[in-house]
Amino acid sequence: MSAGLLLYRNTDQGVEVLVGHMGGPFWSRKDAGAWSIPKGEYDEHEEPQAAALREFQEELGAPAPAGTPTPLGEIRQSGGKVVTVFALEGDFDPETAVSNTFELEWPKGSGVIKTFPELDRVAWLSLDVARTKLVKAQATFLDRLQDSLTP
Repeated sequence: MSAGLLLYRNTDQGVEVLVGHMGGPFWSRKDAGAWSIPKGEYDEHEEPQAAALREFQEELGAPAPAGTPTPLGEIRQSGGKVVTVFALEGDFDPETAVSNTFELEWPKGSGVIKTFPELDRVAWLSLDVARTKLVKAQATFLDRLQDSLTP
């Protein structure tokens, strides 16, 4: 199980969402399908919303803006992971993002352990652009956000 926070803002050009490019060697040369809503795993002892707020801080290095998150439900990604996402209107400067890291043997079989950021880039994207860059299943959350903002 994984939970995340989809930060959004209204601009003169329309709604933008804050998403991150996945770090590490598997994603370094990919763009389409290599971005994600800031999220992470949690267990049955943690509420999804608390996990989403915790993961936002871990992946971006700062607490989420103040406000009440709106549930956008859950989806099952192709690998089987169930992802629950909450939307929150607010602002964040992507230049200040400092992601947590993970270790991986790279190159595989080399015996060398390297450290990589979970997110190596963070950006505000329009809903249309984000749809082309997010992991395919997560695009559903953009539709749900758009529906929740439509009067």
